[in-house]
Amino acid sequence: MASRKLHDLLADGRDLFYFDDADTTLSVDRKPDSREVTERPGVAQMRLDSLTGDWISVAAHRHGRAFLPPASECPLCPSTDGFASELPDQFDVAVFENKSPSFGPKLAEVDDPNYAVEPGLSLGAVRESIGRCEVVVFSSQHEGSVASLPVSRIETIVDAWTDRTDHLLGLPGIRTVFPFENRGQDIGVTLHHPHGQIYAYPYVTPTHEKYLNSIKSFGSDLFAKTLEFEQAGERVILASDNFTVFVPFAGRWPIEIMILPHRQVTSFVGLSDDERKELASVYSRTLKAVDALYDSPTPYIAAWHQAPLVDGGENVRFHFRLTSPRRAADKLKYLAGSESAMGAFIADFPQETTAGRLREVMP
Repeated sequence: MASRKLHDLLADGRDLFYFDDADTTLSVDRKPDSREVTERPGVAQMRLDSLTGDWISVAAHRHGRAFLPPASECPLCPSTDGFASELPDQFDVAVFENKSPSFGPKLAEVDDPNYAVEPGLSLGAVRESIGRCEVVVFSSQHEGSVASLPVSRIETIVDAWTDRTDHLLGLPGIRTVFPFENRGQDIGVTLHHPHGQIYAYPYVTPTHEKYLNSIKSFGSDLFAKTLEFEQAGERVILASDNFTVFVPFAGRWPIEIMILPHRQVTSFVGLSDDERKELASVYSRTLKAVDALYDSPTPYIAAWHQAPLVDGGENVRFHFRLTSPRRAADKLKYLAGSESAMGAFIADFPQETTAGRLREVMP
């Protein structure tokens, strides 16, 4: 890892990590959090939907989190004399425990693979929402986006994702580690400052349950065969030595992009240093292409899928998927009856059309 990692604690005991760029000019000495100690919220509750088998986390304390504050009161900007934020000092990339987590901060006392598994899908099943939620702040600058950052900074972000994934996967009771970025108010972002999150779940998510079921039906080489199929199609928008970027054959959203590595790895941790460096460049170019489609920033969800810690998870390949509801410069796709109620998506236009548009603007 080329970046430098520093560890500190916030006033209430939450972890704070600084990841400094390889060429940073910042000192290793950072100001401490001078805020008064406040009580952390209790652990949320998970309830089992016995009709679907899905766990629903009920985290009422999240209602109190910041909502589109002015820049002078942004909790993700470095603290100033007039406002104490979550970040006491200057930084390149920062990661800290979420003040209002959907999962955690409590962890399992021992590693229990059956913690969120209900034989027979019992009615009224309840569990504590153990786990961990972290915030990843991509820059100390309040304005901007990941696409506008230099590749060297994205390398630092990838290092941060790798470090946190490695740590979180080792915590008792964690089954899935999910780094992601919600970008844009149309997606539901409550802070404009460029940032993402990492969720460490105590169960296998519904999306990854579908992956595992498909692998059982198709075979352990499903991801390898999928890559071969996509590479032979019309939807590839970028190919590098170790990664292929494409619009998936059955993409659901007006803009949907996948990045697949050319070999079987299950997480950021499995990539080599050279592969992570290459991925940072590929990711930068991909996001720049998305932003070049229209004259204004496109809202999206950027999701890094890593294999769950469960039998069969070793066959799930690490990959990236970006989705956006933007179907025109002034139009969004809303999940109406078929998508919301039945989970049955209707695509607005052929996926090959999306791929062609992205190829034209790919830097």
